[in-house]
Amino acid sequence: MLLRHFSAGSVFRNNFGGFGGNGARKLMSPLNSLALAAVVTPLARARLPRRRSYSNFDEERILREYVATLLPTDHGHTAVDLGAGDGVRHSNTHALFTNGWRGLAVDGDADRSYRLARAYRYYPNVFTGRNQITPQNVVSLLEAYQIPTDFEILSLDIDSYDYWVLDALLAKFRPRIVVTEINEKIPPPLRFIVKYDPDFTLQHHFFGYSLASLEDLCARHNYGLMSLEYNNAFIAPREVPRVQARDAVTVYREGYLDRPDRRKKFPLNQDMEVLLSMTPPDAVKFLNDFYARHAGKYQLSAGKLSK
Repeated sequence: MLLRHFSAGSVFRNNFGGFGGNGARKLMSPLNSLALAAVVTPLARARLPRRRSYSNFDEERILREYVATLLPTDHGHTAVDLGAGDGVRHSNTHALFTNGWRGLAVDGDADRSYRLARAYRYYPNVFTGRNQITPQNVVSLLEAYQIPTDFEILSLDIDSYDYWVLDALLAKFRPRIVVTEINEKIPPPLRFIVKYDPDFTLQHHFFGYSLASLEDLCARHNYGLMSLEYNNAFIAPREVPRVQARDAVTVYREGYLDRPDRRKKFPLNQDMEVLLSMTPPDAVKFLNDFYARHAGKYQLSAGKLSK
């Protein structure tokens, strides 16, 4: 059986179909033509594990509600998942793909990307692969699969320099709904961003970016911050009808700080809990001490950062 899967460094050699319209040329192989209807085969449905939700928390339900309220009924049903893991566990997009959405799911880890390919081997319109997503390659990757400029849903969770990948992607594409992981331990108004490092390795609490930094990124790209589900933020273009942009302080309080079960869900955050009661200058000093071994590899400020 042919798995629609690419490995690192081989993405552009595959003769797979794209998702573009408007007369764009589409590359197709006999088993991977996107002329196929965006449906899940009966065999795929029969093999699905029985569970109520795939996302880590309630992201799946929130996405479903945003799709219903923000997207037109004739939207394109295209999703892109960067940092897709195995495609099932803690997935923000698996429920979409099992309901007939088309799209692209990528992970940089060899084992997870193998399981990702197996998870979607019966889905003719879901392409998977192993690739280390970077600010330099994210646009060309989506272009290689002819992802529409205004595709419907982006899920981003690469546990590293997510900020720079999203910044690069939004300079070229305009997804209608974005769910992106943030570093939930760092409250507004603190701006924290891990710098791009091709050799980045995930370490204790050192990854990603803060919600206030996402709010700044939204302002630069004319997106609105809508909500937070613990550590996953939802944003959308401000020109989309019914988008209600909100400030980071309110979103953080409702989506993380005031959630009664957050300490139970995030027990490893206990050593950062003190941040929530500090003044911004004291919090900056605390974080600089906490991240001392990462000096020079992040940006941190109590106010807005320069790009």
